[in-house]
Amino acid sequence: MAISVFDLFSIGIGPSSSHTVGPMRAARTFAVRLKQDGFLAQTASVRAELFGSLGATGHGHGTPKAVLLGLEGNEPHSVDIGRAELDVERIRTTGRLRLLGTEIGPSCEIDFDADTQLILHRRRSLPYHANGMTLFAYDTHGAPLLEKTYYSVGGGFVVDEDAVGADRVTPDDTALKHPFHTGDGLLRLARETGLSISAVMLENEKAWRTGEEIRAGLLEIWRVMEECVAQGLSNEGILPGGLKVRRRAAASARQLRAEGDPGGRAMEWVTLYAMAVNEENAAGGRLVTAPTNGAAGIIPAVLHYYKNFVPGADEEGVVRFLLAAGAIGMLFKENASISGAEVGCQGEVGSACSMAAGGLAEVLGGSPEQVENAAEIGMEHNLGLTCDPVGGLVQVPCIERNGMAAVKAVTAARMALRGDGRHHVSLDKVIKTMKETGADMSVKYKETARGGLAVNIIEC
Repeated sequence: MAISVFDLFSIGIGPSSSHTVGPMRAARTFAVRLKQDGFLAQTASVRAELFGSLGATGHGHGTPKAVLLGLEGNEPHSVDIGRAELDVERIRTTGRLRLLGTEIGPSCEIDFDADTQLILHRRRSLPYHANGMTLFAYDTHGAPLLEKTYYSVGGGFVVDEDAVGADRVTPDDTALKHPFHTGDGLLRLARETGLSISAVMLENEKAWRTGEEIRAGLLEIWRVMEECVAQGLSNEGILPGGLKVRRRAAASARQLRAEGDPGGRAMEWVTLYAMAVNEENAAGGRLVTAPTNGAAGIIPAVLHYYKNFVPGADEEGVVRFLLAAGAIGMLFKENASISGAEVGCQGEVGSACSMAAGGLAEVLGGSPEQVENAAEIGMEHNLGLTCDPVGGLVQVPCIERNGMAAVKAVTAARMALRGDGRHHVSLDKVIKTMKETGADMSVKYKETARGGLAVNIIEC
């Protein structure tokens, strides 16, 4: 199975990769399938049913909105954020939905009642994964044309029922130059080839793209991260959703600038960079899934630390950082999970912290063993982290949690670089432990908003 760095870092919108990005992709895939099978013109109605975590916290995560936009042909990386709310309001008020209305070519406008044809099952789940959804299409006589079930398995990845039992991602049989499936295997490759972690990843990425395309693509990812941080450090007000959470990043940034001495407050800036991203995510803004939206602030924050506080930082370092972080993320995706609905927040914030720590260790001159050690430290100290969003919103405790984890990632990288790479707990062992801990974790703490802070904080 081959996973690209561009699978782990994708441009999308908030507030959730598994609840917004994934469902939008799934709904669009369903509409495209109708067109491919020749059913589009015959379709008179569609119905969408959301299960598990999608049903339990879908309203707070913008899942209904994502499904409607996806059915109309929108994609997460290109959807017009400024028009999205208007399009959803149009569908709800007119009772009409334009299947593939944003596509070039024929579309199909049908009646659609969002209250009865978009159903969130708060207590029902599908067997394969906690984030499940089934879509149906019918002709004018009510006869079924197509029924498909999709699973949003974290980070915006989507599989359908045909992939059940195969694995967590759609298999890709692309032949890689240096295939690896474990941390130990990655270290062995580095020793055998003399390459760094990022260089091993770069050689593998060339199975899909040229070196120039890889560099340009990763720098575009970085550009979107920079823009998201800049937006978060300037936008103020109250976040949507009913909790009345106040944006804090912009005001705190002004205070830090007024106090001067930015170098002496590097960790405070790291915290704010991460919070800025996750405030933008909570507002439904444009950002990079890294590797999920709920944990999207950590890697941009640590990259900003590298660019703003590490002498000699440059674009080549950014590329190497993202490649090394991607190599770490692949191990979590393939051997455990990056889905909060499957293993709790340790799979989201924990994985992102590990990836950021490894990426930073790489660009600070760490050996492959030190990079692996940094990634292990980042995950080890997030084990058992629950996903218990208050009100089902990606706000409390998610925004602050990203800031804390970003600082933890910098600390993990610095700790690893003080050593020689030898340590007692391997990255593979901590990934295995994370997966087992997630399996033991009560469903209350897996993005259902039925436990932890979600039930002990009064929504007002």
